[in-house]
Amino acid sequence: MSPGNGDSLAVRLNTTIRIRWLAVAGQVAAVLFVHFVMSFDMLLMPCLLVIAMSAWLNLFLRFRYPGNVRWRGRAVMGLLAYDILQLASLLYLTGGIQNPFSILLVVPVIVSAATQRARYTVPLFILAISATTLLVFFHQPLPWFEPGGIILPLEIRAGIWVAIASTMAFTAVYMFRVADESRKLADALSATELVLQREQHISNLDGLAAAAAHELGTPLATISLVAKELLRETAEGTSLREDAELLHSQADRCREILRKISTLSSQEDANIASLSIEVLLEEVASPYRQGEITLDIELEGESPLPVTRRNAAVLYGLGNLLENAVDFAASWVAFTARWDERTVAISIRDDGKGFAPAILERIGEPFVSHRSAADVTSGGGLGLGLFIAKTLLERSGATLVFRNQPVKGGAEVEVAWNRADFERSLPKIGP
Repeated sequence: MSPGNGDSLAVRLNTTIRIRWLAVAGQVAAVLFVHFVMSFDMLLMPCLLVIAMSAWLNLFLRFRYPGNVRWRGRAVMGLLAYDILQLASLLYLTGGIQNPFSILLVVPVIVSAATQRARYTVPLFILAISATTLLVFFHQPLPWFEPGGIILPLEIRAGIWVAIASTMAFTAVYMFRVADESRKLADALSATELVLQREQHISNLDGLAAAAAHELGTPLATISLVAKELLRETAEGTSLREDAELLHSQADRCREILRKISTLSSQEDANIASLSIEVLLEEVASPYRQGEITLDIELEGESPLPVTRRNAAVLYGLGNLLENAVDFAASWVAFTARWDERTVAISIRDDGKGFAPAILERIGEPFVSHRSAADVTSGGGLGLGLFIAKTLLERSGATLVFRNQPVKGGAEVEVAWNRADFERSLPKIGP
């Protein structure tokens, strides 16, 4: 067996082996308890032989593969298929589907649904259902107080089959949906983190450029001084003087380039690294100015304007909220900032249909859209972007409130910070 494709979640082999040892121990304990403690007549040696095969496979996997190896796809499907067949064999010897432990046939299918893709889970589901069906008709008597055991009526066995099959199907589908949504969410968050890291990397490069300009200033000044001395000591028209003039002019050119870099850095410290609430709103709104929707920016507060550090997460979060409002507005969107001595709040209002009342309290959860099913079908999102935006804004210290406007209708989102949190960690400008 070898690892399969990389499109499913990897399962650590060492963890799988430990769980399988627990299963072996549980099976041995159950068989010995029934035979020796309860004194039921059963096929002891065949049962122990089936369990020993599982123990032998565990030992083979332990010594054949390193414990930290991760398997996925066909390899995991093969292991889980063996677990189904091994358990079905043990159940055949101990009463078939009448055995209360027959419910454990659902476990391998659930594990596959939680960790693997559908194309690996469906064959396991078919195998488990087939084994369960065969155990309804083909099995040894259930160990019981009476000699020779008992066999329940077919109607009861059929009812048990329905219970196991429905439990297996429902739980597997539910686990698959939850796991699939978790995988998509993890991928989306990873992509967002990469974007934020890129923004931070660009910011760090700007700082390195400013530091380089500062460090190169001294050697360039020395080169310029030496060039001036050479100009004073050489005669006109000589090749040495031409070289000295060229050296002096190029040194001056380098100093001018470094001066521009230093000027750009200082401007960035003042104008880019930090920005006022008005500039923040303008920057977030600029990509949506050219559309058919009227976008109004409103400022409500007394001077001075709140000033915050440039934060890619805040810019992305507000941009996502504004994009949702523009997408579903009928004609206008209001982008408003309000502040006082204690708080800073940014609200986004539109004249669309508003939030669906049934899910208003769940907005911001992953894969919960605040739009109707018709909106989603026609191209609306499933709420993942909104969840990421909400998470990023909350990390900055903000609280978010989603509501419908009481008079005009339409949706409203308010993002609020304590003013101290909003203005925290501003870059120092100047000495």
